[in-house]
Order: sequence, then C-alpha cells, then structure tokens
Amino acid sequence: MAPEESAEAGSLLPSFERRFLAARTLRSFPWQSLEEKLRDSSGPELLLNILQKTVKHPLCVKHPPSVKYARCFLSELIRKHEAVHTEPLDELYEALAEVLMAEEPTQCHRSYLLPSGDSVTLSESTAIISHGTTGLVTWDAALYLAEWAIENPAAFAHRTVLELGSGAGLTGLAICKTCCPSTYVFSDCHSCVLEQLRGNILLNGLSLEPDTTAPERHPGHNAHDAESPRVTVAQLDWDVVTAPELAAFRPDVIIAADVLYCPETVVSLVRVLQRLSACLKDQQAPDAYIAFTVRSPETCWLFTSELAVLPAAVHGEALF
Repeated sequence: MAPEESAEAGSLLPSFERRFLAARTLRSFPWQSLEEKLRDSSGPELLLNILQKTVKHPLCVKHPPSVKYARCFLSELIRKHEAVHTEPLDELYEALAEVLMAEEPTQCHRSYLLPSGDSVTLSESTAIISHGTTGLVTWDAALYLAEWAIENPAAFAHRTVLELGSGAGLTGLAICKTCCPSTYVFSDCHSCVLEQLRGNILLNGLSLEPDTTAPERHPGHNAHDAESPRVTVAQLDWDVVTAPELAAFRPDVIIAADVLYCPETVVSLVRVLQRLSACLKDQQAPDAYIAFTVRSPETCWLFTSELAVLPAAVHGEALF
C-alpha cells in the first residue's frame, strides 16, 4: 500500500472500529469512503485491516457482538469488495462462514472506546424489549450523556453522583472511568436490569459495595485504590421511594438518560427531583443533568415546564 493510501486508510479504520465495537447502525458507517478507497487500492490490505479492527478485534473476540449484527456487517463488507474487485477475498468469506455457524444467544456485547485508551464493555439483551422492560439495552441518550460527561469531567470530579434509571450502565461506567467521582450510585427498579447492571460493573473492573437502598458515606472507602470511586447499586422505584431514603444518598449530582418516554415517567422523575430538593435543606441543591431523545413534543414540553418549579440547578439536554 502506497504511503498516501496508508494515510487515508488510517483515518477510515478508527471510524469502522468505533462504530462496529459499539454496534452502531450499519448506515452510519462510511461505506462511500470505503468504496472510493477500494477503487484506488490494488491490494486487499485495507479490507484485511478493517476485518482486524472489527470482527477480529480482541474486544469482539472476547466479548462477541450480536451474531445477526456481525453477519449483516460482513455481508455488506463483502458486497463492497465484490463491487470493486473480481477476485474473492478468502478471509472475508471465512469470517462470514464462522458467524453463520454461530447461534444467536440472548445476550450480546457492545464496547465503547474512551479517549483515555480504556473502554467500556456492556453485556446487553439482543431484544429491545425483554422481561417486560427496555432497560436491558443501551439507548442513544445514554451515549450522548456519556460523551458530554467525558468532555466536562469537572461536573463530576470528587462528587457523589446518583444516576436514576441506569439501565445497562454505559453513562455511569464512562463517568467512573474518566471523571473521578468520589461515589457513584447506579439505580434502577427492575430486578433483571439490576442483575445485568451489577454484571456490567464487575465486567469493567470496578468493585461493588454491598447492595443498599441508601449508602452511608465512609471517609476511608476504597483505601486499596484511591483513584477508584465507591460504587453501589440501589433498587429505586420512583413512585414509592421516600424523602428520607433519597436524602440518605446525599448526592451532589443527579443524572438520568432516556427515561422520559411518556408523561407518566415525566411526572415520576420530577417528583423524585422535588423530594430530593426539599429534603436536602442542609446542603447545596444538587445539579441535575437529564439527557433524552425527543420522541414526543408534548412530553418534552411537559418536562421542561415542570422543571420551572424545581429549586435545583437542572440542566436538560435534549437529543434529537
């Protein structure tokens, strides 16, 4: 491969790598740029490098993505190759054959590369709705909030963070690995979500404090690793949690991602924020960062109008 071709390929490979590891939609991949480079390339090096950065990536080998996703990706990659070159590339067909022989499990993995060089890997359900909940998969607002947090680490550094509706755990794990919170409380209400969440926390090398509804503060926590936050998981039902239970968390920051999908959840979330603001009279009102996809203008309007009654410094981030 000529030097100029190598430089162009170098800019294309990270794009394929990040998208594939995170199982982003296939239409988001730079297929047109790939076709242009394949036409200008006489050898198979580019496709082989893409294969190593995606299906053969060490993270994917250890924590496989959805079988269906890998199959669709490889099929598209083969189509792009065949549209430009007449000679088949054995490595592509061998990779596809390996995927075709695999069975689709109920769980798959997504991995997100962090600027630090570290990564967040999640085990997720292969179904959008499973066990009566949508909390077993990662939604776009969680990714958006994680990216925002990484760009604004001072909002979380050395502070206690309470996440409402943690789901698969992407946002919280990204914050724990990059933003140096002192304490991080993941929370959700569904038992299956909580079980998967605990597994994902351990999968990413973090230690878990004993499960609790409201953790007490321990000045000497994590003496074995001063850089690691104290991490707990709490079962938290917004409709039944009491003000004293919320007050015991003593959060400096509250976050939530993609939890506003209907008017009922808006009312429940605002009620929790109101209870927190009212019961924390002896400390500064916590900051709250809420990221959500606007699926209904009415739901968005309801949430933003309800925020006006809160004394906390609430920052609403809308993801379209």
